[in-house]
Amino acid sequence: MAMKSLVDAGPDGLRMLWDGLSRVPGGKKAFSAILGRMAPYTGTVGAEVVELRSGFGRVELRDRRAVRNHLGSVHAIALMNLAEMASGVAMIYSLPSNTRGIIKALSMRYLKKARGTLTATAAFEPIATNEKQDVTLTVQVTDAQGDIVATATAEWQIGPM
Repeated sequence: MAMKSLVDAGPDGLRMLWDGLSRVPGGKKAFSAILGRMAPYTGTVGAEVVELRSGFGRVELRDRRAVRNHLGSVHAIALMNLAEMASGVAMIYSLPSNTRGIIKALSMRYLKKARGTLTATAAFEPIATNEKQDVTLTVQVTDAQGDIVATATAEWQIGPM
């Protein structure tokens, strides 16, 4: 399926791509690269979707120079990008067919310097209808020790395509 038709396919296209690629060696990296091509700014941090199912998404970011700030920790906006990516893939994957989601607001609270491999996790009750509604979900960003380094609140508008 071409990238343009994948985007047009909405949640069904995203589910089809993840469900097919995530089962094969290197498939999660391939999925993440394709996602980065579909949403170019999202792709700039080089995060990898590692787990995705209805109501749940987990994305990892490897700490490296390209995402660091002048303090030697992961940059605040890289953390925001990571959280938005986890929120977005989890939300879109979880939507019913013929439903679209548009992020309306995203806020972040930074709790600790972020270093090492970081994991952003979004967990929520899946959306059951494509009725127009606002949905808020929380994303936790943790470090390799399991400490929460940041939390994000993402507000989504859900509705029919």
